[in-house]
Amino acid sequence: MSKNVKYLLMAIMLGTGLILITQRNVYAQKIIEINLDASIDVVMGNSYHIKQLEMGIERNRQLLKARQASLKSKVYMELMAPEYKAVSDYKWNSTLKKDEIIRENTSLWQMDLAIRQPVILLGYPTNGYLSLNNKIYKYIQTDGYEDVNYYNRYYVKYEQPFFLPNELKNDIEDAELDLEMRELEYIQDRVWLIDRVVDDYYDLFEFTYYNTIYNIQIKNLNNIVGIAAELAGQDSTRQMDKIQVQVELANVKETLLKNQSDLRRQESETKQRLRLSVEDSVFVIPNIEFNPITVDVDHAIQQAFSLRPTLRMLNIEKRKDELDLNNSKGWDAFHVNLEMTYGLEKQHERYQSLWQEYDNSYSTTLNAYVPIWDWGRRKARIEAERISMEQTELQIEENQHEIRSEIINTVENVLEFQQRTINMMENKKIVQNITDMSIEQYTYGAISLQDLLQIVTRQRETEVNFLEAYQGYRRSLHDLMMKTYYDYEHGISLIDKYRPQS
Repeated sequence: MSKNVKYLLMAIMLGTGLILITQRNVYAQKIIEINLDASIDVVMGNSYHIKQLEMGIERNRQLLKARQASLKSKVYMELMAPEYKAVSDYKWNSTLKKDEIIRENTSLWQMDLAIRQPVILLGYPTNGYLSLNNKIYKYIQTDGYEDVNYYNRYYVKYEQPFFLPNELKNDIEDAELDLEMRELEYIQDRVWLIDRVVDDYYDLFEFTYYNTIYNIQIKNLNNIVGIAAELAGQDSTRQMDKIQVQVELANVKETLLKNQSDLRRQESETKQRLRLSVEDSVFVIPNIEFNPITVDVDHAIQQAFSLRPTLRMLNIEKRKDELDLNNSKGWDAFHVNLEMTYGLEKQHERYQSLWQEYDNSYSTTLNAYVPIWDWGRRKARIEAERISMEQTELQIEENQHEIRSEIINTVENVLEFQQRTINMMENKKIVQNITDMSIEQYTYGAISLQDLLQIVTRQRETEVNFLEAYQGYRRSLHDLMMKTYYDYEHGISLIDKYRPQS
């Protein structure tokens, strides 16, 4: 192979490698436009904490499903296959009138089958149970020979406690409250995460909009530099005007560079917050979205009371305290347990005879527990649960008072910044016309350069004041949404907007 051919192949391989590297870099880097909704979607999709909360909700759904299943029939079987006994024990002999040691040698094969169902009247669990049962066993006694007995019984059994809290109903309600609590925590954490994203977004928006402000000023100064240079060419005494404008232009460009540096740092922080790749580029188009709203203070307060998860969670805690107080009243309390059975039974030495000529069988048992003296333990435990409920009630009252004050101040901020934004939007239109007219007047010598530069500076200050008013409006409106959990721009509650899907 000639040397020229080797060089040609090396050049082709090198060129191919560069093309592949270039293509890989192109595909590795994404240019992402950031807006508020997109930022929220990205951070929600990448948040480990949100995924953990979703798993927690699913866990509580399964726990609720398990407790609700307790209202349905339960079928189970118990087997003893077999139970052997070859032991000695003393027993009373009524003939001899004394105890004597008897050796037992028995085996038992037994099966119990039951279908158990809570008793529910008009959709309300009564805390009682009704069951269909079958007991069958083979009992063998060995004493030189085998004595075999078979036994079979079909019966209905009813169990009902009286004067006790309905723990079955309370357990199901407690599970429902736990699920609602997890869902509220999920919504609350999503909104808190949105709050951090919104803060980053408006910081990024502010730096980007400042670039726009400085670029407008630079455009005006470039226009003035051209006019000043033309006037200096006509009149050498006006050479200083050109220099002054160039100095002013250089200062504004330096300010722009500093703002761009701050913007890059904010973009880097935003990418970290959104969990984007370091190679990705993000940018914001500083579009002004301003739709004046009407907010009634009393309506906002009621929205906060009904929607804010903190208050709802406290109300859930209060209800759980009420359930605990109700359950505590059953501890060591007087109660009665009723147990009734009715069925058919048969015992015989032959297995085949178990299925013929049944005998009726029934039983009734009424047990009562009567407390006499416990040194005040039950009373103290009930009082402790009652105090816990009162503590929660005080927390609810305290939170309502704080929320009322917060809402009043926040609504005032929204309305104040909204009016300032409306005023500054009008001022923006006026100041731009003033600047254009002043530049034209400077061209004809109607105003001095110092006056013109002051007007250009005033335009920048007007733009900055508008930005501050608009940012204040957007942030205060977001703050109102955070405090009321109601989106006034779109007319939807955050509870409905971010409720987890079933």
